[in-house]
Amino acid sequence: MGRITGSFLPQPLQIISPLFILIATFPTIPALPLRPWPHSPSNGSIFRDSNKYEGSSEFVHMKYHMGPVLSSPITVYPIWYGNWQRPQKKIIRDFISSFSAPRSTHPSVSQWWRTVQLYTDQTGANISNSVFLGAEKNDRLCSLGKRLTRLSVQSVIRAAIRSPSNPLPINPKGGIYLILTSDDVYVQDFCNNVCGFHYFTYPSIVGFALPYAWVGNSERQCAGTCAYPFAVPSYIPGMKALKPPSGDVGVDGMVSVIGHEIAELATNPLMNGWYAGEDPSFPVEIGDLCEGIYGTGGGGSYMGQTMKGEDGSTFNMNGVRKRRFLIQWLWNPVVSYCTGPNSLDYHHL
Repeated sequence: MGRITGSFLPQPLQIISPLFILIATFPTIPALPLRPWPHSPSNGSIFRDSNKYEGSSEFVHMKYHMGPVLSSPITVYPIWYGNWQRPQKKIIRDFISSFSAPRSTHPSVSQWWRTVQLYTDQTGANISNSVFLGAEKNDRLCSLGKRLTRLSVQSVIRAAIRSPSNPLPINPKGGIYLILTSDDVYVQDFCNNVCGFHYFTYPSIVGFALPYAWVGNSERQCAGTCAYPFAVPSYIPGMKALKPPSGDVGVDGMVSVIGHEIAELATNPLMNGWYAGEDPSFPVEIGDLCEGIYGTGGGGSYMGQTMKGEDGSTFNMNGVRKRRFLIQWLWNPVVSYCTGPNSLDYHHL
């Protein structure tokens, strides 16, 4: 199981929180992007008054806006864009396969997904507990180049579903198309407060409205921003990075971002589902509210209580094939604070 520990997150210098990033009027800008920094400073003694303060706030009003959620079985279709090594792919495949693996050791990724399942659509149907790894597509030669815009990311999907050989299935009801770019590929705004984003494809480009997410491997470009805490920013001298559970800084850092984006796609696939705020072009979603929180007590500069493996790596959840992951918590609509399966009072939630 590993031993319980905790770590502090540094406050970034002059890096604006994603909750305050101005979204441009260009219509292809997806919903609020992610970077794994905490989004608020410590509030001092208010956090010591309760053992369930993680991200809690009476000012947060998560609302349902009458759109669809992914209540049908979910299939994730990875699109590997760029040069990916087999062990790297296996880490991400095992993470996705862990969503519906109830026999994994507690605390588990499948228990983490139960928070997402609390969200419903207007018929009362919960988000599906079935998440499968679907067909995959490789674009090792980077057919659209190594510098992608947000719009050209959709063209990657179009190429994958229209490929003359083994095209990806078209699944607008329960499909999530996951574009994963290797560490030598740059996507518009990558590292500039953006480590991943999600949206849906335009029928004018792809032919269908398909929920999708993009996450990039930041190891060469900005590991201190997007793979934190497995790398630290260069402007914070003397701070030691934590050891990643799978031994790959970039991919282990991607895993939490992938979880963040898939959870938000399930609850808000077409930008009219679950989010806080009134502007669908600037939603605050279930992952955004809990950035930087990985365990009990998390908030501000403290990531919360996590666990240490026998090899010294840091993790907070278990998956299939004895995998270990560090995954951020999610906003729980029932109790109105961030929760996760490694909470010290998990069984009492």
